[in-house]
Amino acid sequence: MEPLLILWLVILVACVIIELATVGLTTIWFACGAVVALIIYGAGAFFGWQLAGFVVVSLVMLFGTRPYALKYINKKTYKSNVEAAVGKTVMITEMVDARKGTGKGTLDGMEWTVRAKEEKTILNPGEEAQVVEVSGVKLIVEKKEL
Repeated sequence: MEPLLILWLVILVACVIIELATVGLTTIWFACGAVVALIIYGAGAFFGWQLAGFVVVSLVMLFGTRPYALKYINKKTYKSNVEAAVGKTVMITEMVDARKGTGKGTLDGMEWTVRAKEEKTILNPGEEAQVVEVSGVKLIVEKKEL
């Protein structure tokens, strides 16, 4: 067997095996590029054309179809607790004051450290605030307008 044929077959098989092992749409795009390179090899073209076909097809598949494939294939992904917190309402249980570095609140029955997005904002116990961001283990909130 010729070295270029072996090269493209090894790349194809390796990409397919990795894809089957990870099931994460990581290398299938390069397997498509390897198939095109094999076709170009079979047509008798030089290595430069084979490599160009591999690179172009792999990149087009990766950037052109991957976002759509992930959107429709991974439909059963759920937000984590942190991602799901954004947009929810927090009940303030300890005064939120950025200057003093204080603030606690309850979200879905769990107590969190809370900080206001605006440094000058002060929230008192019993007030409600909306989560706009999560920074580490702190909820960054804005005063909830009624």
